[in-house]
Amino acid sequence: MKKITFREVIAEAMSEEMRRDNSVYLMGEEVAKYNGAYKASKGMLEEFGPKRVIDTPISELGFSGIGVGSAMNGCRPIIEFMTFNFSLVAMDQIINNAAKIRYMSGGQWNIPIVFRGPTGSAGQLGATHSQSFESWYASCPGLKVVIPCNPYDAKGLLKSSIRDNNPVIFMESEQMYGDSMMIPEEEYLLPIGKADIKKVGTDISLVSFGKIMKMALNIAEKLEKENISVEVIDIRSIRPLDYESILFSVKKTNRLVILEESWPFASIASEVSYIIQKYGFDYLDAPINRITLLDTPAPYSSHLIKNWFPNEEKVIKSIKETLYLV
Repeated sequence: MKKITFREVIAEAMSEEMRRDNSVYLMGEEVAKYNGAYKASKGMLEEFGPKRVIDTPISELGFSGIGVGSAMNGCRPIIEFMTFNFSLVAMDQIINNAAKIRYMSGGQWNIPIVFRGPTGSAGQLGATHSQSFESWYASCPGLKVVIPCNPYDAKGLLKSSIRDNNPVIFMESEQMYGDSMMIPEEEYLLPIGKADIKKVGTDISLVSFGKIMKMALNIAEKLEKENISVEVIDIRSIRPLDYESILFSVKKTNRLVILEESWPFASIASEVSYIIQKYGFDYLDAPINRITLLDTPAPYSSHLIKNWFPNEEKVIKSIKETLYLV
């Protein structure tokens, strides 16, 4: 075992896959000479050279298109966005090409490509740099969407994403790059499409994903001291989504709260709520509750951010309401 940071496991996962398979390469803004905007590709240029670690102009549409074309011709590109807010100008390539070419070609072309980079709010970065687009991408058939919450999951899921023959949206967080934990030194893969129970509980199921999972686990620990047993489920894979694990948990606890770092309308929480009420209605002892961002663009003021972003007080109140304790 070794202790390693989130940014280091991203570089390690990509490097291991590039050593294993010469068709894998990394491309994006500042990924080479600068070692990545968040140092998540540190040392890779020195090892693999400028033909496999490629600095690009500020043109997400352009280098995403190059990535899709090269995937059609046998490569396995990793396309880094400095932030997924910048992926909006590349959505034509992601949605209309990467997600659809396999279907439209009758399976003649696979598109083994990974689009990765930071998502969500990272503090006072303003409305255009604090957005979560997982529900946008997950709504498009043909794309897989993965959001790890810790370094261990990030490495295993990124390696699986690079080996996948479908386009994968791999979302990280600027606020997680410095997180560290012990991970195995030997190689391991984690399956895309399988949720993970981060804490076993009996009274209520709390479902979340991404960096806000840390809040979910902290809340579960606090409520344990009040004799409230919270089962915490990390979705990890937004699409495909592991409905069965959530439903199995709800059958045990009979209550569900969903915590998500995104806007409420057409959110992942909306999708999970629909599926659970459809297939698990008879097991529910209370309405499903969800906690999301407020339905506004991100504010810049730090005081407003505290109210806009989900906080522990809101989540604990929601859990207790679902348990009919308040």
